[in-house]
Amino acid sequence: MIKGINHKAFHVVNMERSLDFYCNKLGFKRAFELNQPNGEPWIVYVKVAEGCFIELFYGGVEGVRDRAEHICFEVDDINKTADQLKKKGVHLAEEISQGRALNYQFWVIDPDGNWLEFMEMHPESLHMRS
Repeated sequence: MIKGINHKAFHVVNMERSLDFYCNKLGFKRAFELNQPNGEPWIVYVKVAEGCFIELFYGGVEGVRDRAEHICFEVDDINKTADQLKKKGVHLAEEISQGRALNYQFWVIDPDGNWLEFMEMHPESLHMRS
């Protein structure tokens, strides 16, 4: 039986820049890393919450990714979260709005052009009613 989403993977161009964004700005924790069999760096895992990670792969190519390929983080207070990120210098690519499913959301783009959605569930949303 499926319990939830364990991780989302992104290729990154500059690992230190990406770790600064995910750990220092978003507040996630660097968990562990894996190397290739020859010892070269391969993946750095960033812990979002218990049992939930982002995999950052070395070797990304510069360029903007499609917004349809994104990860969504559920938050308790959309306004507070947006304010906290702005205070840390994170630019909101799209300000807070109410989506078609009634949930509140805003969007951020990471240093490698990956889209990140932050969402507060509305009690009457399709997600909550399903």
